[in-house]
Amino acid sequence: MPCLVRHAAKICTLLFLLLLLAGCAPGIIQKQDGAPARGVDLSATPDAVPRDEPRSRYGNPQSYVVLGKRYYVLDSSQGFVEQGIASWYGTKFHGKRTSSGETYDMYAMTAAHKTLPLPTYAEIINLENHARVVVKINDRGPFHDNRIVDLSYAAATKLGIVGRGTGLVELRAIDPAHYPVRAQRTPGQKRVEEPAVMPRFYIQVGAFGDLINAEKMRDRLAALGPQLVNISEALVSGKMLYRVRIGPLASIDNADQLAARLSGIGIQEHHIVLD
Repeated sequence: MPCLVRHAAKICTLLFLLLLLAGCAPGIIQKQDGAPARGVDLSATPDAVPRDEPRSRYGNPQSYVVLGKRYYVLDSSQGFVEQGIASWYGTKFHGKRTSSGETYDMYAMTAAHKTLPLPTYAEIINLENHARVVVKINDRGPFHDNRIVDLSYAAATKLGIVGRGTGLVELRAIDPAHYPVRAQRTPGQKRVEEPAVMPRFYIQVGAFGDLINAEKMRDRLAALGPQLVNISEALVSGKMLYRVRIGPLASIDNADQLAARLSGIGIQEHHIVLD
């Protein structure tokens, strides 16, 4: 019996990895992605409607490995908030299975995340133009060093980031039990957006309780430019933390270049923060 259990566990793990690779792991299966050949009017596409659903049978292993990196799936999305860079995926995954087992539809309001439980409903806010959408996270990804969420083509279109390919966003997980019912916009009713303004943002490479350790990290990053790396103080739960940050950054492309340089010197753990 123990042998049968181990055999079944191996089959489930293999099935999950196959589903994961059939999802939105950029660059693993195909080399190109893009928008549909013909423009599609998505202005009347409704947001996802949060509702209680059982966890995906195959999309929530304790951990998994992609491109040599291990990711740990969160037990809960309760109170989860994250800021960073969003990307989107479209035609090359359209009609394929997501990591949760659902079929990816680039015209639906969905998204992919590396560690949130599947499914999770979330509000995504474009921090440049303040457009908002609600999506269902049903896939794994994006497996890019400097991205926090991969949006469906529809969600990215409604947020206004398709043309550039990326955008600064805030992701807020939704508790369906406490989510207010909001009227959907009627066809032809346009979303009001503010002019796009790039907020001040940084790459944070560490937060230290000891100033000396923060200064050591700053010195390690000196080659990036003495004016670019700084230490800021933050009082968290009564304790002073010294945060080592790079920035403010001029653009997402600039952030990607710096993230690649950080990886080149062995610094893998870093994230985007906003002022």
